[in-house]
Amino acid sequence: MSANFEAKKQVVEEIKAKIQDAKSVVLVKFSGLTVAEDTDFRREFRKNNVEYKVYKNTLVKRAFNDLGVTAFDDDLNGPTSVAFGSDETGASKVVMDAVKKYDQKVIVKSAFVEGNRVDEAGVKALASMPTKEELIAKMLGSLQSPITKFAGVLSAIPRGLVIALSEVAKKKAE
Repeated sequence: MSANFEAKKQVVEEIKAKIQDAKSVVLVKFSGLTVAEDTDFRREFRKNNVEYKVYKNTLVKRAFNDLGVTAFDDDLNGPTSVAFGSDETGASKVVMDAVKKYDQKVIVKSAFVEGNRVDEAGVKALASMPTKEELIAKMLGSLQSPITKFAGVLSAIPRGLVIALSEVAKKKAE
């Protein structure tokens, strides 16, 4: 076998591993980005713990097909980049921000989330959802609220007692 064939096989294996490890995979069409815009786009991905790469469509298609997923065969044509997200929403948020920022230069093709193909509307919905960490913080805030109010009530009792005693002491002094 040729060295080129072996190299392609390794790339397909790398893509398969990334797909399996990622919580979400977003396919993006890009065209006309300047170097500065592309650098900024990639920086946003890194900030959000998302790996962003450009692969040959045939290699990505082969990786998906090897995993038993054929839903992306039509999406893998033309310039395509792949964003591998460590959570369900991170890659979608960065891509949708780029779609707004770089009008018609970045277009969402589709995504792969929890074993399913998601279209552009689904990616928009994912981008509008809070992250897992944000949801946990909201839940903890909700759980903590009653305890905080209870602590406030308990601290009001001694405070009220101190105020009442000080008023009694003032009246005695008069």
